[in-house]
Amino acid sequence: MKNQAKSGAIKEIRLRWLILGQLVTWIGSSFIWPLTSVYLNKQLHVSLTVIGLVLASNCIASIVTSLLAGKCFDRFNPYPLIVIGIGLSTLTLYLLAAFHGWPAYWGWMIITGLLSGWNGTLINAIGTSLKRYSSRYVFNILYFAQNLGVVIGTIGVGYLYDFSITWLFILAASLYLMAFVNAIWHYRPISQFHRRRQAAVRQGQQHQQAIMPKINLAMILGLFTALAVTWLMYMNWESNLSVYMVSLGIPFHRYSLLWTINAAIIVLVQILLARYPHLFRRLFWQIIFGLVMFSLSFVTLMFAKDFPHFVLSMVILTAGEATAFPAIPAFVNELTPLANKGKYQGMSLVASSIGRALGPVVGGVVIDRQGYLALFIVAAMAIFLMIILLLPLYHFCRRRLTWFK
Repeated sequence: MKNQAKSGAIKEIRLRWLILGQLVTWIGSSFIWPLTSVYLNKQLHVSLTVIGLVLASNCIASIVTSLLAGKCFDRFNPYPLIVIGIGLSTLTLYLLAAFHGWPAYWGWMIITGLLSGWNGTLINAIGTSLKRYSSRYVFNILYFAQNLGVVIGTIGVGYLYDFSITWLFILAASLYLMAFVNAIWHYRPISQFHRRRQAAVRQGQQHQQAIMPKINLAMILGLFTALAVTWLMYMNWESNLSVYMVSLGIPFHRYSLLWTINAAIIVLVQILLARYPHLFRRLFWQIIFGLVMFSLSFVTLMFAKDFPHFVLSMVILTAGEATAFPAIPAFVNELTPLANKGKYQGMSLVASSIGRALGPVVGGVVIDRQGYLALFIVAAMAIFLMIILLLPLYHFCRRRLTWFK
């Protein structure tokens, strides 16, 4: 295997500040997305069909800016890009607090989708610039911060929603304001990373760092395909499974409890992976383990008829989520040249967003035509086919891959 070294030490953003930004923005985001459907339907009397269009437009908007942000990261100074992005998110949420009627809410959801794709891609891309830690550690710890934010946010949103939705939006905006101040003060070192890239261009070194080896690209496309398919099936846990559980006589609040279990296990797994970063010898095998767990979770759903069995399926699913999802962008980072890291981190988020957008639709079609058992079989087989795709692809590519640390 070939290795491209990066020489020349430069000052980096401290990982703690990147984690803080990730944590507070995800707490703020988790105040918004869980209540959107309930708020629009129960208080603004918007139909479920239109709500589906609102959520889909939010997702499509994030896809567009994920691609754009990745390309901008590679070409321009990332410091003003991330500061402006978080600043606009803060302003948008304060405006949402003031004007959250219909159809204004739809417009704000499109804008927040645009900004979430922009900021999410830039945070991941900035994570690739940190050389003090391995990419495996950086992406594991960022995923940990993200899910800790989801835990805190989803626990708090139920209580705050009953108190005042306006103050809930204000609190979310204030958390983004904290992230904005954090970015202004602590993300400035990323400008040095950009100047280093510019110097490489002037010295004629960037050409070598800009070439994406074809064998690397083949491996990356395989990973993106697996990521999109996995998200497509995983989204049925968030959308269609609640109806299935209620139809079995299981109260809805127990379905909500499953997601508390999910978030808690993710946090625990990320702590374990942070403590033992080489628990998996290679990132590829961490991804394969995660996909096996994803597939197995749908196999167990075929036999789940009571709550304890759904808990078992959720534990298996979460083991897959906590290992595969942070490992894929970390692996992509190691396969990506310096000049293209933002582009491919953006494409990673695009693959996730495509799966998230199509998942409930595909699941609904399968359920309407063949039932829930057919959905579980299709999901298990689809993810298993991704394993069948990746194993021979990696075996064919691994000795010819070029690694960019």
